[in-house]
Amino acid sequence: MELSDFSATTIAGSTQELSAYRGKVVLIVNVASECGFTGQYEGLQALYQEYAAQGLVVLGFPCDQFGHQEPGDEATIQAFCTTRFSVTFPMFAKISVNGADAHPLYAWLKSSRPGLLGTEAIKWNFTKFLLGRDGKVINRYAPADKPQALRTDIERALGQPAGVA
Repeated sequence: MELSDFSATTIAGSTQELSAYRGKVVLIVNVASECGFTGQYEGLQALYQEYAAQGLVVLGFPCDQFGHQEPGDEATIQAFCTTRFSVTFPMFAKISVNGADAHPLYAWLKSSRPGLLGTEAIKWNFTKFLLGRDGKVINRYAPADKPQALRTDIERALGQPAGVA
């Protein structure tokens, strides 16, 4: 499997085939508006602005499974991200990342790159997955890993053609 095998609902309510990001380096993040890590939106937007022309896309997936830190509806989330952090990268509708209702994309991400001690479950908001141009998971990053700390891995992935891990 790879990223292009999935689709997701955008924050505006339309279906987005993730094959639209084929050939791009993709950073997927489960986000929340009322989390201690919410300030990372700024760093995610900075990465997107800096590297988008080279082929990076950041995809934000709001999630309310951790401490009810994403209580709003999609319109509220979109307004928050736009006004507070000037987010321009693609945002999606609120999803579950764990449990029986986990979005299929997240089930695949977690099994592709388990976390600490081999556990697949997402532990908190702002867990990040970096995917190469081939649509495969390169790495998983903890919520505390700041977006800026991913620069080297992103630059390395951007320098590789599709299909090269």
